[in-house]
Amino acid sequence: MLPPNTAARRAGLRWTNDVQPGLTRRARTEGGFDYLDTRGQRSKLVRDEATLTRIRKLAIPPAWTDVWISPEADSHLQATGRDARGRKQYRYHADWQAGRGQTKFDSLRRFGAVLPRLRRRVQQALSGPDEPTRERVLATLVRLLDTTWLRIGNASYARENGTYGLSTLRNRHAGIKGDAIELSFVGKSGVRHQVRLTDRRVARIVRRCRELPGQELFRYLDEDGNSHAVGSADVNAWLSAAAGEHVTAKDFRTWHGSVLALELTLQACGEAAQPCKPTEVVAAVARRLGNTAAVCRKAYIHPRVLTAAESLGDEAARAALRGLPWAVAPAPKTGLSAAERRLMALLRSRAAALQ
Repeated sequence: MLPPNTAARRAGLRWTNDVQPGLTRRARTEGGFDYLDTRGQRSKLVRDEATLTRIRKLAIPPAWTDVWISPEADSHLQATGRDARGRKQYRYHADWQAGRGQTKFDSLRRFGAVLPRLRRRVQQALSGPDEPTRERVLATLVRLLDTTWLRIGNASYARENGTYGLSTLRNRHAGIKGDAIELSFVGKSGVRHQVRLTDRRVARIVRRCRELPGQELFRYLDEDGNSHAVGSADVNAWLSAAAGEHVTAKDFRTWHGSVLALELTLQACGEAAQPCKPTEVVAAVARRLGNTAAVCRKAYIHPRVLTAAESLGDEAARAALRGLPWAVAPAPKTGLSAAERRLMALLRSRAAALQ
């Protein structure tokens, strides 16, 4: 995917954040809000009608606190605040949301092209001794992203909401028995995750990580023997460096969601198979990813795969899809699986039946 600031420029927007001075709001005694411009030495009441109209269209909930509003209409980030549970929430520019979603899917083929390189790098890092070095711990997290399809997580969600992702797991969330690992935790939106996998190298590294001081599961030892936790930013930086282009942890979920959706679609294309509905494909992928079907359709399945699923009632489209033999296989440690190669073929295809 493109770096966020580059994506903002391509969408005709400016990249910003809520650390910069902006607008805030003040409740009126008679109800409603006044808006204040906090730039400069003294706050000024916002009277510009275009700015007030823009703020109203953002529909910022009255219950939000610590509200920050961008003073610029072309900022990719338009507002932030805290909801009633203290969770940080965001409002983005409509062009950013539309462009970002398309950019993510446009870059999926590039992600598939660099995925073998990432898997080789992970395999090399995990092939050495079991010492929990930074490289080895980050490679372990990437292997888990690739095999569990879990979110990477971030520190603010763990701290404020008590919900976790791979990079923010605590020691109590992991159980290890021999080469088997079990991860049990509450993730985003309160979804309970219980994942079991068998991976000798990963189990050894996780076991060593648990022996280090600190409650965070994924920690490493530096050259001086000091223990440090790793976070999502470390993982994303490692991925981009290893891939040679911008890659994030989120790309794994989009990739695997699209692969699974295509395989389920192909499974319904056999000569004797009953065509399944696109909604059934989306629902199955959503269950696997721990999302709602609406979020899954919008964010985790490539539009061309959805188009293929929606074409199952058309015999020509089904025949074209049948040309790719169907089989389910786990993600390999190097290269691409047959299922992943089929997705790459679909993304490269210009066949009218699959458009």
